[in-house]
Amino acid sequence: MSSFKRRTPSRQVALPPGTRACPISVSTVLTSSGIPSLDDILGGGMPLSCSLAVLAPDSHSAYGELVQKYFVAQGIASGHKVCIVHEDAMSFVKECMWMPTSNPNDPMLTLDEDDAAQNGEKIKIAWRYEQMKKFETTVTNLPADRFCAPFDLTRRIPMSVIDEANDAKKLIPLNLTINNDLASSMDGLVKQIKHVLATTPSTEVVRLCIASLGSPEWGEYCPADLLRFLYALRRLLRQYSHACSCVTLAPHLCTGLWAGPGWVQKVGWVTDAAISMSGFGANPALITLFPSHHGLVQIHKLPTPHSILSTSDKFSTLRGLSSSAAANIGTGENNLAFRCVRKRLVFETMHLDLEGGVTERRTTPSSTTIGFDIGQVPTHVTNEGNTSGLARVAVVLEETLAEVKSHSLESGANPHKTKKGKKKVTFHSDKPDLYDF
Repeated sequence: MSSFKRRTPSRQVALPPGTRACPISVSTVLTSSGIPSLDDILGGGMPLSCSLAVLAPDSHSAYGELVQKYFVAQGIASGHKVCIVHEDAMSFVKECMWMPTSNPNDPMLTLDEDDAAQNGEKIKIAWRYEQMKKFETTVTNLPADRFCAPFDLTRRIPMSVIDEANDAKKLIPLNLTINNDLASSMDGLVKQIKHVLATTPSTEVVRLCIASLGSPEWGEYCPADLLRFLYALRRLLRQYSHACSCVTLAPHLCTGLWAGPGWVQKVGWVTDAAISMSGFGANPALITLFPSHHGLVQIHKLPTPHSILSTSDKFSTLRGLSSSAAANIGTGENNLAFRCVRKRLVFETMHLDLEGGVTERRTTPSSTTIGFDIGQVPTHVTNEGNTSGLARVAVVLEETLAEVKSHSLESGANPHKTKKGKKKVTFHSDKPDLYDF
């Protein structure tokens, strides 16, 4: 009797709703952050048993809080258990976004106003470019893919959905009791989280949302207290592989000015993934330079569960490291940005607008211009009548038509041939990045 047996595929364990298996690691389960483009940066989604830290140093905006609302809304839509650490957890949930309609197969759920305008109006281009693929700057969620729900920022989560989640004990608010010793208070919060994870079956996904870590509501603390808490949270997630967390830090803690150089790197060391969303609100010059974006995205660390290499290095399209990224978007992780349109938050590759960053073409000459003819050598320069205090230079060419004919005869050229006029370029002294022909 032969000892060889036919190899049959093993029975695949059913995954919890709202999750899928990692493409390179069978033991890793992914869940969505609620933003398709952020899932692409993380390597297909947020791995369970991992923590994500979102740093938003701009105090004039709340982009980190917006990412957490996506995280909570996706958990409620997928039927996950959501634990929220916030001073008013229910108000935080009521401000979360929701899907525009109840039909999950509606293809218009993934379109915002910009996409609808592009679909309604066809741009007239040359015939030889019509068959080329449209240039994409981000990834979109497919209507048939229910891994990430198509949320709409103009819609709020219905109260019926919140009441249903409360009745099913899917929403669990956790309070931080501040006393004289903040370290013991954080240890008490870790014990509350551990109790929730221990009493939840391993077949049910638990999402931990910790908003504004280090805000004034947390009392007095030092950098070591926050690092100790983040490390304890990460160690707790390693024990319970059916949970993941999203943590945002207070704006004044998101730069190295608070705890010295290397503080942001330390936050990345004690978490599994860390990104920064630096808004342009505090720098008007960047708003003028990049009018289509609202801030820059910097990756400090990417999750690598059960692997040495991050999944994002192989499958991310926005970072430009996947095999299909070169044909689609892939331009590297050093030029990632985000923009918040009316209906969604998008992470995308940064690109310049028309005219190298200027969206409006100007053809009228400025009041203060400097003009000269290209290829001509000026023989007389005047600056008379200038009373405005600005630099005016008038270039006068004293070469007459007779001199041009004599030069043509000496060089052997045809004197009857009309000499083409050279283009004249006018540079604006007040706006050096613009010029007129």
